Amino acid sequence: MQPNIIALLPDHVANQIAAGEVVQRPASVVKELLENAIDAGATQIKLIVKDAGKGMIQVIDNGKGMNALDARMCFERHATSKISSADDLFSLTTKGFRGEALASIAAVAQVELKTRQEGDEVGQQVVIEGGKFASQNECSTAKGTSFTVKNLFFNIPARRNFLKSDQVEQKHILDEIERVAIPHTGIHIIFQSNGNEILNLPTGSLMQRIKSLLGNYIQKELAPIGEDTSFVKVSGYVSLPEWAIKNKKEQFFFVNNRYVRNPFLNHAIYEAYKDLISYQSHPRYFIFLELDPKHIDINIHPTKTEVKFTDDKTVYMLLTSAIKRALGKAGAAPSLDFEQESSFSTLPENRIYKAPEVSINPSYNPFHAPASPAVTTLQRSNRQNWESMFEGFKTIETEMPAEQKQIEPVREEALHFNVFQLQSRYLVSTYHSNVLIVDQQRAHERVLYEHYLRAVNLQPVHSQQLLFPEQMELSAKDFVLIKDLDHEFKQLGFDLAPFGKNSVVINGVPADLQDFKPGQTIESILETFRLNTIDAKIEKRDNLCRSMARNTGIKYGKPLEEEEMTLLLESLFRCENPLYTPWGKPVMMEIGYTDIEKFFKR
Repeated sequence: MQPNIIALLPDHVANQIAAGEVVQRPASVVKELLENAIDAGATQIKLIVKDAGKGMIQVIDNGKGMNALDARMCFERHATSKISSADDLFSLTTKGFRGEALASIAAVAQVELKTRQEGDEVGQQVVIEGGKFASQNECSTAKGTSFTVKNLFFNIPARRNFLKSDQVEQKHILDEIERVAIPHTGIHIIFQSNGNEILNLPTGSLMQRIKSLLGNYIQKELAPIGEDTSFVKVSGYVSLPEWAIKNKKEQFFFVNNRYVRNPFLNHAIYEAYKDLISYQSHPRYFIFLELDPKHIDINIHPTKTEVKFTDDKTVYMLLTSAIKRALGKAGAAPSLDFEQESSFSTLPENRIYKAPEVSINPSYNPFHAPASPAVTTLQRSNRQNWESMFEGFKTIETEMPAEQKQIEPVREEALHFNVFQLQSRYLVSTYHSNVLIVDQQRAHERVLYEHYLRAVNLQPVHSQQLLFPEQMELSAKDFVLIKDLDHEFKQLGFDLAPFGKNSVVINGVPADLQDFKPGQTIESILETFRLNTIDAKIEKRDNLCRSMARNTGIKYGKPLEEEEMTLLLESLFRCENPLYTPWGKPVMMEIGYTDIEKFFKR
């Protein structure tokens, strides 16, 4: 008889496996502990972290607390006070219900719990290390509960090695705080990191909470949304089309005050914005759906951020129409008021209406109209460049074949280009008797990238002081990020100083960026920087230089003078890598004389 090969896993191993689903990074611990505090009825929650949660995470609340037995039982797997039967899964109003979170956290960290119920003279202290119970004693503590989680993944070094930099991990923590703080405006939330207060969110309205998290500027960009039906209630805010942004940040869905992700609902929002924003733009939204718990299923993922509805189509239709109505009221989209009488409004009496007058110049001829001196110069220059572009093709037979040539960076010798601009997008010139077409935006990004890279590593950029310093209000995430990049910003020529909570004063900017709006430029740089950290793992200085180049370079559609075009090409050919942008996209293409000759011989 073969020996048995199936055996029950030990509890500590099972908890570590469960932790792999529930606890992926410090932000996962923050999410679970904040949700527990909310379920406990807390009106004030304080979150304290060290080293972006890798060293310590502490959540202190003034909720109802636990007695001695509950304090011990809460760390057992599948021990919960939220449900007692399978039917309870379809009437949930709490955040947590599985009974896995605390067991999973305790399996991969050193955890201390202090808790006391109102009316008890003393509280309870429970210590667990790596899933193993260490001690339980009476202690003196305030009403409520305090969870302290230290040395996350101390017993799984391989998992700890997968954690990102403190900046990235803290960003994820701030994301989780936002997802909890926005729907629970009646809870005072405080967040401290390494001894510094990052957030202090007093109780207030939904708009006050959004402004506290993202900045006062956002109020003018949002329109309220409200629709109440027998099936679902829709409320919150959506951005006006003119304030659409280039990425999908600040998009929040809450179902019964629980943050969720749902592609179906997201599609409904974009359907409402159809023909109002470009395909590359994205709306901000803070949308709340309230409906009977029996119509939703949240038990489909361990993190409880995915949800299913019993009637997706109805939710989709109501959400889309509610947003269209909100935008219509805000004057952002056509809207009909069905409550108005069919006669519409009465026209003013005794008012004389005149047909519009149109002035016509019968002698106007667009082919003989005098052009401005600048246009005439540009046209003359373009004609000359067209004629000179093909110079040297007659002697091409004696030179090396075009396909054997490569565009090499030029260091010492002088460069001379005959160049013209095509569609305010491309620069057309000749190089080694071949036709060279250069993408002006990508070329300038490459030039600026290498310029900024030298600045942060070797030669700091000169800063030009502003006559009137500009105050810039930031979200908590951007304020943390700009403090982390303070040295690099100084190397690039920015003179920034903290000014109160989540604000900085711009005292100076790089000398070559005086024509840019300082606040908007910095905001765009930070936005690009964050996106880069999501898409790829890029070193901090390199990322900032890429972001600077992307947001301060020449854009498509900008007419350039001949001197500017020549200077850009000369600078490009002196780059270390003129062929590609910092993102790896091609900067130029070369059309060989033999290819042109073959085409016309067909």
